[in-house]
Amino acid sequence: MWSTFLVTDEEGRTVGPAAAGTVGGAAPGGAGQGAGGLAGLMTGRSTFGGNKRRRTTSTGHAMSEAQEGKIKLAFFVAIVGVVLTVLGVGTEFWVELSPPKSFYNNQTCLTAHYGLWKGCTKTLWVADIDPERESCGPAELPGESNCTYFKFFTTGENTVLFQKTTRKNLNVVSAMLALFSLFLMVMGAICITMSLSKEILFFLKPASVCFILSGAMVLLSLMVFHQSVLALLASDHTVPLHHELSWSVSCIGCAGAVLIVGGILFLLLALPYSPWQRCLPQKDGNS
Repeated sequence: MWSTFLVTDEEGRTVGPAAAGTVGGAAPGGAGQGAGGLAGLMTGRSTFGGNKRRRTTSTGHAMSEAQEGKIKLAFFVAIVGVVLTVLGVGTEFWVELSPPKSFYNNQTCLTAHYGLWKGCTKTLWVADIDPERESCGPAELPGESNCTYFKFFTTGENTVLFQKTTRKNLNVVSAMLALFSLFLMVMGAICITMSLSKEILFFLKPASVCFILSGAMVLLSLMVFHQSVLALLASDHTVPLHHELSWSVSCIGCAGAVLIVGGILFLLLALPYSPWQRCLPQKDGNS
């Protein structure tokens, strides 16, 4: 005849009857059940850890590795635009001003080049210049150079180059637009970093706006700077000058286009659906 007794847990609650033949009140299958419960607990913790590693997006779906790779690729495109912008803004080869080779003497001639922050005058040897070139230059030739920062941002004075006066208002506006575009690039980079670290697609929308606006401001800064150059040339006609935009302007133009493309890519990635599937739906094989 088997006798039964109640089994209680550590808190004094009744768990259930156990057979007298069991040791310590545990059923033969208790070890298996305990192991299963421990395995379930371990599984729950493992699942929690997995959810912590792979968060969910604002739409409730985890960011896939394909989406993360596309975001990183678009971010690389934007970073290229940022690097080109910094290179163009930090250099002073936006425009080159060159008088005729024979304007001063037959041995040396003077050329000038400047950017947003400073201008440089350079004395070149006429023998080093291409004989077919009528004006002095280019500025990359070896010679004695003298560079000074503009006084637009300190005393508010204009600069005189070849008896021509700069338009400080246009130069200051061009520089401020370039600086504000750099600020927007930093904000866009922060949004993309937050999107990748927190795995939230919502940050792609403000990032796209920041990069598109920064690209537009870079191009607008270039246009204002070109107007300032034309105003400089029109201020005095005593010294004939040949002007040409240099490689810094090329960097700025490419940077503006790349930033706008990067912003559009972020905007497409932020959409809840694929625009290619919406515009070009796949046809059913049965039809």
